[in-house]
Amino acid sequence: MMSSERTAAGSLRGWLLAAALVTFLAVVMGNVVRVSASGAVCADWPTCYGQAAWPQDTAAQLHMLHRLVSGAGAVLALTAAVLAVRRGAARVVRGLAAAGAGVMLVQAAWGAWVALRPETEFLAGVHLGLALTALGALSAAALAAYRFHHDPQQADRLGFASPFARLTLAVLAVVGVLMVSGAWVVSLDAGAACTGWPLCAGGLPTNGLGWLALAHRALTLVSGVGVAALVVRAWRGQRSQQVTLTAATAAFTLFAGQVLIGAVKVSRGFSADLVGLHAASAAGVWAALALTAAAAGLAGRRSEDERAESSEPLLFRARLRDFFTLSKPLIVALLLVTTYAGMVMGARAIPGWEVTLWTLLGGALAAAGSSAINQYIDRDIDGSMQRTAKRPLPARRLTPGEGLAYGVAANLISFFLLAGFVNLTAALLSLAGMVYYVLIYSLWLKRLTVQNIVIGGGAGAIPPLVGWAATTGSLTFPALFLFAIIFLWTPPHFWALALVRRNDYARAGVPMMPVIRGEKSTRIQIFIYTLELVAVTLLMPLLNLAGSVFLISAGVLGLWLIGAAWRVLREGGNKVAWKMYRYSSMYLMFIFVALVVDVLV
Repeated sequence: MMSSERTAAGSLRGWLLAAALVTFLAVVMGNVVRVSASGAVCADWPTCYGQAAWPQDTAAQLHMLHRLVSGAGAVLALTAAVLAVRRGAARVVRGLAAAGAGVMLVQAAWGAWVALRPETEFLAGVHLGLALTALGALSAAALAAYRFHHDPQQADRLGFASPFARLTLAVLAVVGVLMVSGAWVVSLDAGAACTGWPLCAGGLPTNGLGWLALAHRALTLVSGVGVAALVVRAWRGQRSQQVTLTAATAAFTLFAGQVLIGAVKVSRGFSADLVGLHAASAAGVWAALALTAAAAGLAGRRSEDERAESSEPLLFRARLRDFFTLSKPLIVALLLVTTYAGMVMGARAIPGWEVTLWTLLGGALAAAGSSAINQYIDRDIDGSMQRTAKRPLPARRLTPGEGLAYGVAANLISFFLLAGFVNLTAALLSLAGMVYYVLIYSLWLKRLTVQNIVIGGGAGAIPPLVGWAATTGSLTFPALFLFAIIFLWTPPHFWALALVRRNDYARAGVPMMPVIRGEKSTRIQIFIYTLELVAVTLLMPLLNLAGSVFLISAGVLGLWLIGAAWRVLREGGNKVAWKMYRYSSMYLMFIFVALVVDVLV
């Protein structure tokens, strides 16, 4: 590949990714409009009610917002396609970008036609099919641009010679038909003609709408089998292909999550927030499958390559142990203590077993998945540090793709469990914690600034907020104190470890406080943050946010921690710093246990 093509690919990634993301949002909003029957409120185009002013009712606003997002997606796609041609991008990038832009323009025109002819329900399915095609093309174009930018030897073609690559296309096609048929089922209200399950009222349909609903159910089963087969094949023969393995795993997890949300719909009612989640999951499945197909096509692997990788012996017990290690179970356990404390503090009582189970299970999966993605990002750093060199990824007991796929899957499962069985606020907070930890801390702050731990500490402070939201459905002022405790605890805890492992961090090029500012400055900062931490805990009883039990506990534990920090300040040395590191871990657990006991006594 020519260097000019590589440069062009690098400059196009942002445009293509933005176009794909906006198109994804347009697909989600279109599904919500369809399910909520908002599409029928604006029978004209491009205005609504024949007026240029923004409509006042919610249904019309949703419809108009969908139009605006779709239009923005078309503009972004067209811009990316033009830039791909003008900047001399690789042929496959130009082709995919042009296809995505062309289909987006057609679907925009089709959308206008649908708005002007709302009585033609069949058009809605075609409209969705065009949007899905555009989303798939733009997602594939963004991936191709990324691959060309990072791999100068990337082949300028899509090849589907291997069995796995052909399987991705087949599953993509079946799921596409499934989603279009689902749009027809909703638009035509075909579900009313087939009320039983799995058959219609215990038998076969008696009319065309009933057969449509039954066919949709059959396609759901076929799609589920296809997606399951795809992820099994990926984990056996695509372990070295990071994007392929991760995208296939994400597709399977999203499909399972959509089934879960559908089950919640039947058993508990379909709330407004779950409508959007169901639509987003469907679009996510399609986008993940499109990325899987594109990654498999760009890899251009042969049948013998996949057979050779599939034939490698897998020591399942050892691999399970490595995945467990990848989850950082001790950290997960500590975070669950803080999550449960947030639940008790929010409810001011012991929460019910059901909400406790789902919140802690979701929290455990989120923490485990975030740890796995963090280790995927830091695998180069971990390999150069004595403390972390034996972890599964740097030691190559697991492939980077396996680590990333496991992390993505765990976080997605966590989100669906929390959204389906707890509430959307808790699910979004948990997701925000993962994004904070992975994107803000791991990808950016950790390697950039000496304040990495200070700013990044907010990620570890989110679990008690998840617990609070799980029992209350919202966040109030007292919850911020739980956040502040962990936020202020994080710097002295990790700086104590950094003092012990200073040479490791220096060798890895991580700008930790002892490496950049020196040991003396670090010891001073540890002591200052410890004083601030203890002050915040003692402030809670003064503001009537906690009782006497917590006051006494916070005082005793605080003096204990201040004493440890004082020894670090005055004496120095690795032995004292290591004790501070261990003491601070126990402090965090005990202070949150004290909060729980204080509420219950």
